[in-house]
Amino acid sequence: MDNAPVDSSLRGSTVVVTGGTRGVGAGIARSFADAGARVLVCARRPPEQPSPGVEFAPLDLRDPPAVRAFFAALPRLDVLVNNAGGTPYRRLTDADAERHAKVVELNLITPLTASLAAYDHLRRSEGSIVMVGSVSGGRPSPGSAAYGAAKAGLANLAASMAVEWAPEVRVNTLVVGMVRTGLAHQHYGGPDGIAAVSRTVPLGRLALPADVGAAAVFLASDAAAYISGASLQVHGGGERPAFLDAATAGPDAPEAPTAGRES
Repeated sequence: MDNAPVDSSLRGSTVVVTGGTRGVGAGIARSFADAGARVLVCARRPPEQPSPGVEFAPLDLRDPPAVRAFFAALPRLDVLVNNAGGTPYRRLTDADAERHAKVVELNLITPLTASLAAYDHLRRSEGSIVMVGSVSGGRPSPGSAAYGAAKAGLANLAASMAVEWAPEVRVNTLVVGMVRTGLAHQHYGGPDGIAAVSRTVPLGRLALPADVGAAAVFLASDAAAYISGASLQVHGGGERPAFLDAATAGPDAPEAPTAGRES
């Protein structure tokens, strides 16, 4: 059986990955480099381990004039991946509104700033934007409420951009679940904790940065040429509903009635 043809549409293209120096961002950058793109990552600090084929540019993404100057200096841009973001664990009453607003700024305003600065380039190249969202934007997120709210806003922002900027620029969102990065132990504990959390995922493991990278490459490639305004879930099947673990009914229990159906 012949192998499927490899999509080479990104070869020679220019890709910017914000915050692409570690974890998920580094995995995304490597995936685009493997696809033959020229990849530029931007963040405040350089990566601890440079990745082959990936260039670094220092940039504070919360400084709008610096962001506009950075994109204006690029000779060309085909793909923007808005990856920069994150949050510490912080309950709402443990900080004031100004502290939570900084989380919203990083995860929602920063992607908007970068997208606007990149727009002229992307319109000329008929390029695309990939937003890196989170499952936190579609469910309650205790301990990271501002982050979840920002990611919910990011998905809506991407969908609105996809309509306003069509047909020249495609805009899509990756809805990312739990990822096994070098900092996973800080979130889930040691190997036993990571293994226990992995068992809650239908596919039986946490995502790897390369899994997210492959999805980002797909959305930016010609293979997704008719996909815009979409949210692609990269979460291993989602989360098992909590009620299933609490239910006591066995396999022989009578079928439950559904709305609109006579019993």
